[in-house]
Amino acid sequence: MAIKPLRKAVFPVGGLGTRFLPATKAVPKEMLPVVDRPLIQYAVDEAIEAGIEQMIFVTGRGKSAIEDHFDIAYELEATMSARGKSLKLLEQTRLAPGAVAYVRQQEPMGLGHAVWCARDIIGDEPFAVLLADDFMVGEPGCLKQMVAAYEKTGGNIICAQEVPDDMTHMYGVITPGTRDGALTEVKGLVEKPAAGTSPSNLAVIGRYILQPEVMRILETQGKGAGGEIQLTDAMARMIGDQPFHGLTFQGKRYDCGDKAGYMTANLAVALTRPEIAETVRIFAVDLLK
Repeated sequence: MAIKPLRKAVFPVGGLGTRFLPATKAVPKEMLPVVDRPLIQYAVDEAIEAGIEQMIFVTGRGKSAIEDHFDIAYELEATMSARGKSLKLLEQTRLAPGAVAYVRQQEPMGLGHAVWCARDIIGDEPFAVLLADDFMVGEPGCLKQMVAAYEKTGGNIICAQEVPDDMTHMYGVITPGTRDGALTEVKGLVEKPAAGTSPSNLAVIGRYILQPEVMRILETQGKGAGGEIQLTDAMARMIGDQPFHGLTFQGKRYDCGDKAGYMTANLAVALTRPEIAETVRIFAVDLLK
């Protein structure tokens, strides 16, 4: 069977961001900047690099800033043009008409439910899911690495990362089969296994390439860990019916859903920017003395 091309990506951005309160009381957590670009911008750029043509944002109440960010800001652009300032940075945030869609998740019922909310736009096509909280830095980008694997294997691909044994209870974890370099056959998935019961230390990270059949499973999916509709549970039910692999990402991940991870990401990215790197480095060295 021919492998269908990957054209669409879902960005679940309806979460409340309670771990970053009060900063996220009025600002979506996905709009928190890493140096000078919001987290969601990095995720969208990663999707564009991987060849994604349509971005589907599953939003919630109070998330209009995300829509505004990817729209034309007429007043701002007109003012900057009149002052002779370049619009290059703003042009990078525009998504062309037809390249973006917004769906409302009316209540926070979990990642699986958020993905299911995009079912009518996905239709009968494979699609990617990107969680902006997982800030991925690599060359090529994480999703592009996954697409290269998908074009060889078809089926479903999830991003995997080795985590310490004492942290497996915080993640969905892969039951591994045969391994071929960075690619691992997925024999099973367990969401947040109890301490000492994890089938491996390969954790599922926030990038997925999924077949549309997962939507039909989510249609009747009951609540799982945390009282939410878990995407991991739905994916587990497809194992054995379709090819299913985990790809270990060659790069660096920063957990920007966590305050320490978010601050680490800012420092790491700042040190790659020529215009500020030296100042930040001198400050950091002096501070750590």
